[in-house]
Amino acid sequence: MRWTLRPFPTLDRLRLRRAADRFAERGWPVTPGAYLAGRRFTCDRAGCPTTGCHPADEHWERTASADRGRISRWWRRRPHAVLLATGHTFDALEVPASLGLRVLGATRLHAGLGSSQLRVRGPVAVTPTARWMFLVRPGDPLRPELEESLDVVRHGPGSWVPAPPTRLPEGPVRWMVAPHECRWRLPDSYAVQAMLVDALGPPRPALRALARQPSTLHNAA
Repeated sequence: MRWTLRPFPTLDRLRLRRAADRFAERGWPVTPGAYLAGRRFTCDRAGCPTTGCHPADEHWERTASADRGRISRWWRRRPHAVLLATGHTFDALEVPASLGLRVLGATRLHAGLGSSQLRVRGPVAVTPTARWMFLVRPGDPLRPELEESLDVVRHGPGSWVPAPPTRLPEGPVRWMVAPHECRWRLPDSYAVQAMLVDALGPPRPALRALARQPSTLHNAA
């Protein structure tokens, strides 16, 4: 007897579409990303030179949507990466894992103490390349202390972040704190930024002259 196994791309596509649906239910705008083929991404756009994670639609800033009918069409044939458009419903503060761990620990401490002044608990996504993304309320720019940091990036209008269960060549994006764990609530951006500043410690003058490091999510763009 020969067994017919369901192809993995179909399973991946359904998982990604369901995730995009859940975000849309909460009003989070999504856009389909290029899909992973081997260790590179392809978007089926003729002549596109980008091999890293990137939007599949050239005009994604205009077409990002929480419309579930549109999402169903986008994920009908391809296992597109799920990208969340920032600057609308939320911003994302992207930091290295070492900094993210310190802030998450402090966040849990505040929650355990019942602090009502610092509402800092919110969704946190983690990439396999050790970058953490804190989703926060939109609109606030980075504090000057964070602008000087080499590897803290704010994703606001005109940017995006990959959402679980999107898979990168190094592995899947996952939730460190899933949205349902905090009831889909977003923390105040400046409250989270204050904790980032505390975790960074005193600035080191020798580093101020160096250029800011680009986001690892967009290096290949």
